[in-house]
Amino acid sequence: MKVTLLIPARYGSSRFPGKPLAQINGVPMIQRVYERASLAKGVDNVYVATDDERIKATVEGFGGKVVMTSPDAPSGTDRIDEASRKLGLADDDLIINIQGDQPLIDPITIEQLIELFKRFPGEFEMATLAHQITNQAEIDSPMHVKVVFDNNFNALYFSRACIPFGRDSKEHPIYKHLGIYGYTRKFIHDFARLPVGRLEDIEKLEQLRALENGYRIKLAISAVDSTEVDTPEDIRKCELRLAVDQL
Repeated sequence: MKVTLLIPARYGSSRFPGKPLAQINGVPMIQRVYERASLAKGVDNVYVATDDERIKATVEGFGGKVVMTSPDAPSGTDRIDEASRKLGLADDDLIINIQGDQPLIDPITIEQLIELFKRFPGEFEMATLAHQITNQAEIDSPMHVKVVFDNNFNALYFSRACIPFGRDSKEHPIYKHLGIYGYTRKFIHDFARLPVGRLEDIEKLEQLRALENGYRIKLAISAVDSTEVDTPEDIRKCELRLAVDQL
């Protein structure tokens, strides 16, 4: 089983146009994602999947690899499916999907996903990560997706709302979903051809399509949070965190 890490990146964004090329302390964000992800052990190849020549030129400029995809891809999942086909991946090859807006991603989180597939072969179709929330503002924010899971760490549901909601007490852990996935080439090929799910459409969360169609999503609990860049203001947060890490 080969492990290929794919980073979908598009230039257009309603809230932050050109986000992958935004500078974080003078380094393009997509370069930071690529270089951090490349530190993970057990990964055979890393590619940025994009439809934009500017992103392609930037990635190749720092020595990264690119696979070009159609500008008509309706979602990141379709972009990953197309990229995996163009790369000629085998059905049982493992794909790790990291969003191009996670410039501070910890390589350990990637290794956690790979380890799940080694420890529990054939027991699930998709894997992802969760992190216990400590900031009340994140619990209340729909920008931070929450997840609940069973005793075997299989996901039960993802929501932008606070789940589980304590009727009598709020003294229980709340976990947020970290935007990193693992799955086989065969799974993503089949998944991309499923219609948009009812719950997926309501919550605007693509992973719910998997649960609605009976697929299992295995979770690993990450001790490390992942800072995502959604707006230009988030760039400053990343720079501040980098400054703290260097102290």
